[in-house]
Amino acid sequence: MLVASAIALTVLHATPAPAASSDAPGFRGIDVVQVDGLIDPPNATLIHDSIRDAEKRGSTLLVLQMDSGGVVDTDPLALAADIHNARVPVVVWIGPAGAGVRGGAALIAEAAPVLSIASNGHIGPLRPLRLDQPNGAVLNGATRAVIAPKRLAAVQRTAGLRLGASVARRDGAVDRIDPVLRAVLQGVDGTTIGTAVGPQTLHISAVDPGTKQRGLNQTVRFRKVSLIGQMQHTLDAPWVAYFLFVVGGALIAFEFFTISIGLAGLTGAVALVGACYGFSHLPVRWWALGLLMLSLVAFSIDVQAGGLGPWTIIGAVSLGVGSVWLYGGSPQLAPPWWTIALVCIATAVFMIGAMTAMLRSRFSTPTLGREGMVGELGTAEVAVAPDGVVRVRDALWRARTNRATPVPAGSAVRVVAVEGLLLEVEPEEGGARDYRDHSPRER
Repeated sequence: MLVASAIALTVLHATPAPAASSDAPGFRGIDVVQVDGLIDPPNATLIHDSIRDAEKRGSTLLVLQMDSGGVVDTDPLALAADIHNARVPVVVWIGPAGAGVRGGAALIAEAAPVLSIASNGHIGPLRPLRLDQPNGAVLNGATRAVIAPKRLAAVQRTAGLRLGASVARRDGAVDRIDPVLRAVLQGVDGTTIGTAVGPQTLHISAVDPGTKQRGLNQTVRFRKVSLIGQMQHTLDAPWVAYFLFVVGGALIAFEFFTISIGLAGLTGAVALVGACYGFSHLPVRWWALGLLMLSLVAFSIDVQAGGLGPWTIIGAVSLGVGSVWLYGGSPQLAPPWWTIALVCIATAVFMIGAMTAMLRSRFSTPTLGREGMVGELGTAEVAVAPDGVVRVRDALWRARTNRATPVPAGSAVRVVAVEGLLLEVEPEEGGARDYRDHSPRER
């Protein structure tokens, strides 16, 4: 999006700077900062640092290009105060076309001395200021103090409404309608903008005597969230955190049943870490998170049994309820219904269909049925105390000893029973004889 804005500025920026030095007051560059998506800690840091950096270098103008659905885990009043008290001229442009701001993001935009909106854009409603605290106050003394005075009355009238660009301009909620960033800069050239240190008049363009074209007379610097900030911002998206948690849990369960540590397990662990980071910035209902964990355990029980059962129903219900009620706060934070449906169906198919088939393939033997394995000898690959792993006929099986005495790794074992995909074993030496050895025919 920043690339598109840079292309749009090419014609405007074609004229060389006039004779004045680029370090002279009024010629120290224009900063354009893109704020996209929920205003979470990474985006809040971007806004705060951009204002402070612009003040340190004495930038001629700071433009915040905003497209945000609200604020989460951040104080919008503090960011609005940063803009209100900035010592450099600040312009907020709600763009590009179709962009919008609402909630706390709208409050931040209304704090700017100049507020522009793109065609087909929208602003509001102002409530809730924070998506994770939807019951907080909207208009009080603190919020009124940071809103630009010329738009305060309009904001008070329209705080609960979603306004399109033309209506917002008519009602005074915004100052201008500018379809592109180039129009924003052309529109503020020659105007006086108030700052914390007094009003400043902008002179950011000049006419080239040779071509007679008007262009910027100073450098434009574009800025957005850093690579690490973008990763954090992505993890803060409610649907991303939810998706990573369920997928990570399913991959961990898959790795558990394969009795190894491989790519699936590592991927699942990374996904869970990312999900937990996102949850740390979102209003998660912990009981709903517990239902998601219960669903994976319930599915795993029937996977171990080798088919559908009552635990499958428990897992499906827990997954659906936990997914729908995972987030508190504003309903805007809930993942889209199609995302929930896709995740629930895919998880159920993976756990009951794919994993069951995988286990049957992995732990089956081509020449011997499972029930026929009773009496077979094998080796304990992992100590069976009371659960472990044994190798029988060159296949690995989960096993449990039928005695209190553990079986050390490397010791010989005898299969005495088969329960689904679990073998019941005992030590070869000193173990009970197989029940078939006591049949009347043997006697």
